[in-house]
Amino acid sequence: MAADAVSTEGPPSEGGEDGDAREAGGARGVAMPREFRDEQLLGATFDHVDLTGSHWDRVDLTGATLTSVDLADADIRNVAFTRTRVRGAYLSDVEIWGEVEGLTVNGVDVGPLVEAELDRRHPERAALHPADAEGFRAAWEVIDRLWAGTVERARRLEAVDPELLHESVEGEWSFIQTLRHLPFATSSWLLRGIQGDPSPWHPLELPWDEMSPTPGVPQDRGARPSLDEALELRRDRFERVRDHLATLTDEALAGRTAPVEGVGWPPAGESFPVQECLATLINEEWWHRQFAERDLAVLEARIDTATDERDAGTRHTQMEES
Repeated sequence: MAADAVSTEGPPSEGGEDGDAREAGGARGVAMPREFRDEQLLGATFDHVDLTGSHWDRVDLTGATLTSVDLADADIRNVAFTRTRVRGAYLSDVEIWGEVEGLTVNGVDVGPLVEAELDRRHPERAALHPADAEGFRAAWEVIDRLWAGTVERARRLEAVDPELLHESVEGEWSFIQTLRHLPFATSSWLLRGIQGDPSPWHPLELPWDEMSPTPGVPQDRGARPSLDEALELRRDRFERVRDHLATLTDEALAGRTAPVEGVGWPPAGESFPVQECLATLINEEWWHRQFAERDLAVLEARIDTATDERDAGTRHTQMEES
């Protein structure tokens, strides 16, 4: 087999080599699930191991070597591929959402191609990379206009069933959770990072799922505010950004934040470029709207399908009665 060829041999079966090395207490031929938590397995070797259906959370694979690995139907989230080299790969029906910088596929840097296609599909993106204070003010108005249409889509779903806006699509945040996360970003990067409030968060705000528990930072993923409640919080934070941008000067934009005090996010004692903080808010707003639009379309399609099936059933009943 050539060095870059991909082996078609699947994972070993339970009856294969070392198949009798099973978890104590397991029935013959059936491996009992094992758990590895807070363990150091540096330099470990997994050879001819079946990890089908396993769950990996907060696992560090820096410098690991993966050879003849089958990742079919894998669900990979919040993963960092930095200086990662892949050889002999077979990609089919692969979907990737994330920040792409320096991605080379078969010798071609596809990052600029992706960015160019996104710009073609979404011409408004040209205004979302501002370089001066006036550009930031204009970009925030673009974000506001875009979200207005998305909220209208959500209200139409709410009229059918308010629970749809609390529903996760393929494990992603619900629409309401997205509306709760964006104020968290604003509170963190504007109110805390730029304006210096050490604890600006509202109880309904939602940080990213992997954030470690932090005193004073709300993390109630299960809260279920109404759409109007979530929109009220979002509007408050959105307007605070608009108010800040109204008096922003190019000189202030080129400066750095003063190190903030107290535990939270961003971390205490660190300073950041003001432009970077504000650009983060624009990036968060644009991408989370893209995710919301994608998932709202799935929910809308489900409603349309249910409506079509109901109408077909009604017509069938009417035909039988006639």
